[in-house]
Amino acid sequence: MRIYSAKDVDQKALKGATIAIVGYGSQGRAHALNLKDSGFNVVIGARKGGASWKKAQKDGLKVAEPIDAVVGAGLVALLTPDMAQAAVYEEIKGHLATGAALLFAHGFNIHFGQIKPRKDLDVVLIAPKGPGDLVRRQYQQGRGVPCLIAVAQNATKKAKAKALAYAHGIGGTRGGVLETTFEEETVTDLFGEQVVLCGGATELVVKGFETLVEAGYKPEAAYYECLHELKLIVDLLQEGGITKMHEFISETAKWGAFVTGKRIVNTATKKEMKKVLTEIQNGKFARGWIRENKTGKKRYQKELNADIKHPIEKVGRQLRARMPWLEQGR
Repeated sequence: MRIYSAKDVDQKALKGATIAIVGYGSQGRAHALNLKDSGFNVVIGARKGGASWKKAQKDGLKVAEPIDAVVGAGLVALLTPDMAQAAVYEEIKGHLATGAALLFAHGFNIHFGQIKPRKDLDVVLIAPKGPGDLVRRQYQQGRGVPCLIAVAQNATKKAKAKALAYAHGIGGTRGGVLETTFEEETVTDLFGEQVVLCGGATELVVKGFETLVEAGYKPEAAYYECLHELKLIVDLLQEGGITKMHEFISETAKWGAFVTGKRIVNTATKKEMKKVLTEIQNGKFARGWIRENKTGKKRYQKELNADIKHPIEKVGRQLRARMPWLEQGR
């Protein structure tokens, strides 16, 4: 396993180069501002007059239409949403300089063949392991969110050096930059989101909340126990793994975890996880998500609305209103 740090960075790899950030969402904004603060020449590619255009201008960055932004750029970071990237690439591909680096923060479109880059381009991945807001805040605090690095095309024989210099510019070398592949990053990222981080965790929270409320317990008490306190455990896990969690929870909590955890997340659950992994690996999930976008995202919107309107959200808003400090740092 290779993990890169600041000492591994070739400071000349992007020296004097313009970096075009196409897309100014969560990751795009964080990358652009961090790179600017690191001394790079940054230009944002956005639709003229749109919200992203105005926000980038307000942040003091140069902004241009995507086609104009990429002209002459030594590195172009394509940071629009996954499902928009293929169309954006088709728009800008004829304007990319020979030997430029095309950078992604997620490997979806390259791994699943939605984008087939020109052969004269370097194609690289720098994937921060955290949301854009955290990438920015950690950088400002002198820290850094760890990143993954991968190379899909090495046309100039300098692709990795460029990617590593970019990672250094956004603060990634402070936390460490782990070498991977587009396939590994894509599959593990999708699996983690679906099975643990976004799908598994939220469903566990919601089903726990529902079980307590249906048994006659107050929604407020159920919210605190099943959602609010989750952060306390996650913080311990992030800081020191399962070992630190065991150090700071009660013996009763530990015993309950030992005898109950495997009843909830059991062999049947793991079997389903393996099925999910297979569906990601063989492209079934990707094909379904692409199809959902092309047909108007009706199920996507239905599921999103159901989540937002769930009773746990109603009681949560009321309780969070009494804790305004939760919004600090946003």
